[in-house]
Amino acid sequence: MEDLVDSLTRGNVSQVKTVLASVVAVLSAYQVLLMAIGYGKLQLPFLKSKAASLTHRATGDMIVVVSLLVAFMCLVYFEVGDGTEYARDGEQTRATIHVVAGSVLVAAIVLKVIVVRWWHRMNRYLPALGLTVFALFLVTWFTSAGNYLIGD
Repeated sequence: MEDLVDSLTRGNVSQVKTVLASVVAVLSAYQVLLMAIGYGKLQLPFLKSKAASLTHRATGDMIVVVSLLVAFMCLVYFEVGDGTEYARDGEQTRATIHVVAGSVLVAAIVLKVIVVRWWHRMNRYLPALGLTVFALFLVTWFTSAGNYLIGD
């Protein structure tokens, strides 16, 4: 599988992962904006609540697919277990935070999808779940792609 990922990215796994993760991070901020409109907390004359909510759902579905692709690349190519495989010179803590945040992110997304699609009694927790997912996207981005783009 590692060879497949390397082949698909033409040997630029870190760069492709960084671009995809950055797109997801930006779209997750867009998601927060859309739901602020959807919940009526923010009003824009050119975007109605229902349209914002539908766009949020469609964009969220796409974000999940891209996020799964990035997670697949992390697990297969970088063989992330406890974070030590790619950690060097004091990066152990950042790598561990990345692995933990990424794992919790997957669980939070799964929980949010379950609440949206089947567990409607828990809808009142969707804003908190959404903000948690957003925060976790930012943490995972910053501890990997952000580090790659910004450096130390």
